[in-house]
Amino acid sequence: MGLFSFIKDAGAKLFGKKHEEDTRSIEEINFEKAQKLQAEIMGFGLPVEGLNIVIDGDRAFVFGTAANQEVKEKIILTVGNTEGIAEVDDKIDVPTPEPEARFYTVQKGDYLSKIAKEMYGDASKYNVIFEANKPMLKDPDLIYPGQVLRVPNLD
Repeated sequence: MGLFSFIKDAGAKLFGKKHEEDTRSIEEINFEKAQKLQAEIMGFGLPVEGLNIVIDGDRAFVFGTAANQEVKEKIILTVGNTEGIAEVDDKIDVPTPEPEARFYTVQKGDYLSKIAKEMYGDASKYNVIFEANKPMLKDPDLIYPGQVLRVPNLD
């Protein structure tokens, strides 16, 4: 458990544009954002029980029990790689703790094989990173600056 930082202005545009005429309270807006994030996670089919997300400004608090460490990390990344979220406060439990993967923030000019070369010393291992970030990544060529990726440890 911990606090993870993300680039607030990068990521999936899940929340849409802010409208000046929106008369809802900040609590109502934050509740709707949390519901959209939960729907996104459930849409990915990630096995998690009791998922609950609370938004407070640009910080998301994520609760629940994930099937394993990989699922937990994918949930954190799904939430954090959403435009408008700068921090994810991880309150997710896992039944059997496992070693954490490394997280890598994509820089301008990066591509998966370049990241694999830097992280593993072997550019051909780009598919390990791609597979570790499915279903959030749908194409290994579609990454963007500011996106945070899971880079699993190789056994």
